[in-house]
Amino acid sequence: MELNQKLEFLKNRLRELESVAIAYSGGVDSNFLLKVASDVLGDNVIAITIHAMMHSTREIEESKEYAKSYNVKQILVGINHSYPKEFTNNNIDRCYHCKTMVFNTIKDIAKDNNIKYVLDGTNIDDLSDYRPGLKALDELKIISPLKECKLTKEDIRNLSKDMNLNTFNKPAFACLATRIPYGVEITNDRLRMIEKSEEYLVEVGFNQFRVRLHDDIARIEVGKDEIYKFFSNDLLDKTNNKLKEFGFKYVTLDMGGYQMGSMNKDVK
Repeated sequence: MELNQKLEFLKNRLRELESVAIAYSGGVDSNFLLKVASDVLGDNVIAITIHAMMHSTREIEESKEYAKSYNVKQILVGINHSYPKEFTNNNIDRCYHCKTMVFNTIKDIAKDNNIKYVLDGTNIDDLSDYRPGLKALDELKIISPLKECKLTKEDIRNLSKDMNLNTFNKPAFACLATRIPYGVEITNDRLRMIEKSEEYLVEVGFNQFRVRLHDDIARIEVGKDEIYKFFSNDLLDKTNNKLKEFGFKYVTLDMGGYQMGSMNKDVK
């Protein structure tokens, strides 16, 4: 299908559902879905945003700004209770247990608001990476209309640009737990070290990045077109000192640059 046909297919699918709750992070995909759903369904759409320890505060704040600009009701829920050991133990099926926890919470909230259908922003490209969380979405009967309409990430960015959405060129941003190797326990302290380090990279002007944790080592990945920035204005020394302030003992730069899903490359 051509791009406009995919968009019309998406709008028709949303009309069929009549009222929806969208699992909303404020990222490229969920933001596009929320805007289209708002245009089609008006007040019959709500955004549900979960704030758990694996989520960046900056991302949460951005989601609030976007939802407000669309005049969409947003329900923000903090998860402060204990997390299942299947998640914190960080085995290769971590994402499955995380998605199960998060989307059960979202389904309960949707039910309390008399909304039958819960939607998420999975797109067709997500099927090409190792994503055990997709199994949880299937089990919980979460609807992924972007995937149904065969919208790719590039499609979503192009349509978002046409719609003047600020997220059309927003870098991909997975949950912070993806920065920790499988088998290493996920703790709030480790996640906050990573979050502070990545916030610093934003402050000094990087666009696409990850700070991966390996014991007491920070492995920084940035886009190959941005690596040069480290070799001017003493940024290597500044970054080394700053990340050590956050708790890392050693700070390294990955010369291969940013790679989406690099922690999954050895997963079969």
